[in-house]
Amino acid sequence: MVDDNGLEHDHKDEAGVDIEDISDVQLEPTNENHSTAHDDFDWNVGKRNTVKYDSSEHKKYFEQYDQSLNSVSELEVVKGRVTAIHSGDVVLDINYKSDGLVSLSEFRDTPDLKVGDYVDVYVENKEDLRGQLVLSRRKAKLLKAWDNLVDSYKNGSIIKGLVVSKTKGGLIVDCLGLETFLPGSQIDVKPITDYDIYVGKTMEFKVVKINEAIKNAVVSHKALIESDLAEQRETIISGLEKGQVLEGVVKNITDFGAFMDLGGVDGLLYITDISWGRINHPNEVLSLNQKINVVVLDFGEDKKIISLGLKQLTPHPWEVLDNTISEGSVVKGKIVNIEDYGAFLEIIPGVEGLIHVSEVNWSNQPVNARDFFTLGQEMEAKVVTIDRDERKMSLSVKQLTEDPWSIVAAKYQVGTRHSGEVKNLTPYGVFVELENGIGGMVHISDLSWTKRYSHPSEFTKVGEKIDVSILEVDEDSRKLSLGHKQLEENPWDTFENVFPVGSYHEATIVKKDDRGAVVQLPYGLEAYAPIKHIKKKTILQLPMMKLLHSK
Repeated sequence: MVDDNGLEHDHKDEAGVDIEDISDVQLEPTNENHSTAHDDFDWNVGKRNTVKYDSSEHKKYFEQYDQSLNSVSELEVVKGRVTAIHSGDVVLDINYKSDGLVSLSEFRDTPDLKVGDYVDVYVENKEDLRGQLVLSRRKAKLLKAWDNLVDSYKNGSIIKGLVVSKTKGGLIVDCLGLETFLPGSQIDVKPITDYDIYVGKTMEFKVVKINEAIKNAVVSHKALIESDLAEQRETIISGLEKGQVLEGVVKNITDFGAFMDLGGVDGLLYITDISWGRINHPNEVLSLNQKINVVVLDFGEDKKIISLGLKQLTPHPWEVLDNTISEGSVVKGKIVNIEDYGAFLEIIPGVEGLIHVSEVNWSNQPVNARDFFTLGQEMEAKVVTIDRDERKMSLSVKQLTEDPWSIVAAKYQVGTRHSGEVKNLTPYGVFVELENGIGGMVHISDLSWTKRYSHPSEFTKVGEKIDVSILEVDEDSRKLSLGHKQLEENPWDTFENVFPVGSYHEATIVKKDDRGAVVQLPYGLEAYAPIKHIKKKTILQLPMMKLLHSK
């Protein structure tokens, strides 16, 4: 007998009987209940340990196999279980007929990834040219991110994103791997000028616009704030009452006041309601984004315009003013306002007293308040009157010193000579100050015995020193009458003999008009000559004057 390898064998059993010879031997039936060796052996198994199935069994087993696997379609996201991590790859079982490999670099956001974890993957190809399953974690994340963006746009759901960079007009936000645009106007309800402070921050957003074609979206953080503010606004407005104290944030400062954000409701804090004291601008007290408590003063029927107050949270300064301050007290403060009639001295913020120009010094000469006072100047004053009910106070600076007029009669006797400073010029005379608070007027006619002045400026100037003689002292009216020419003897007593009536004299014309001329006679005497009494001897000679009057 030839075997499968082409070799011949002698097919005999151990007893020397040829096996082929007994192939035709008829065996007697055996007893079915008789147990023999290898009764459990499946005689249908082939030589290569294969089992033959009929068509119905084949169909049944294939159906059971297909049911044990997922129905996977290309271009969809499925769940995969990590079965192994090695050599920079992650092996994923998606319950398909083959496993898939995904680069470990696509799991940088999950550094704690381990075997047994489930992740979302995108089926790019169920079987490539090499028969392998092609999966992608990155695309699965992008598709899921896009679904979240679409859901936020349609249903208003909130998403989180990381601000990665600044761009023209806004910021770039990474929302689950998809870059979206955050316009500058959608960052906050208040204007934002510095975008850099938001880079690197994780924030919540709502999607306000999407583009399906290029898978792009515009997000807004402002929309979230506005929705919260709308709820807060309704809560605040429904319970708004006059006198109610609210916490607010300074959102804008103007010359006339500050706008306050009361948590979704805007209110106006006027400059006059910021402080009991005078302020020139709200920024002297307030700053942007400052949190303060304010009181509701008034609001319209629609509650859209709300007037607020800050100073009303503290007692009026007049109510807590020191009781020791009374008439005759000396107070200290600073000048906060200057008017033509005087200046206001602030004792404490909200308590001011008026220093009238008549209370600046003892002089009767008018005082210009703006020449004497300066804003912010610190000074002392004496309380003249005080009315706490009317919240008024009058002050005096001059009463801090002794009244110089109390010694005038003894110091400035009639006929005595003194020196003073020219303080003012008027068409009718010169005001001379002899010392602080004491002065008098030199009438223009008392400037010179011999010369006639059209205006005192022809004789002297403000600030010059001038000698004067006391002509009269009026203590009741606090006035002095002064003279300058009285310091010299009256030359007219002599001129009567030098210039008798009817005499002729040579003179120099000083000033001339149609009716005559002012002429200069010898000894410094000036006279007026009518035109008909002027006679020229020659063109080169001085005119001859006939003296009509001696005085």
